[in-house]
Amino acid sequence: MGETVRHRSRVRQDPTQPNLMQVHLIHAELHDELRAVGFDVSAGAMGENVTTRGVDLLGLPTGTTLLLGGTASVEVTGLRNPCKQLDGLQPGLMEAVLDRDEAGNLVRKAGIMAVVVTGGGVRPGDGIRVELPPEPHRPLEKV
Repeated sequence: MGETVRHRSRVRQDPTQPNLMQVHLIHAELHDELRAVGFDVSAGAMGENVTTRGVDLLGLPTGTTLLLGGTASVEVTGLRNPCKQLDGLQPGLMEAVLDRDEAGNLVRKAGIMAVVVTGGGVRPGDGIRVELPPEPHRPLEKV
């Protein structure tokens, strides 16, 4: 919440930097993947505000607008950079949400971050509409 960062480590670095981490979204498919390898996770367990299904969150470009429910909208700012607090939930969880692609690059799977554009109520089962930004699209980077 707020226009500038609230996360303690980021405030120490520069308290004037913009808050790009107002809303955390995770795809339910990640929960499925984690449960398949033995983790007990459910919606909200990893601190996410919104859990989606059927939306390729990690494949969205920066600046995508997500319309949630009837009135709320958020703008995608980047990838969540998972931290060791996940291991406090279940040992090994942080490592489980990180991967490597074919080229050896780090893949962060712990969801995406967004900022609120328009507030409004969001309930389980509400629809999500994706509005891509104008091209050229910029891939998501960690925020």
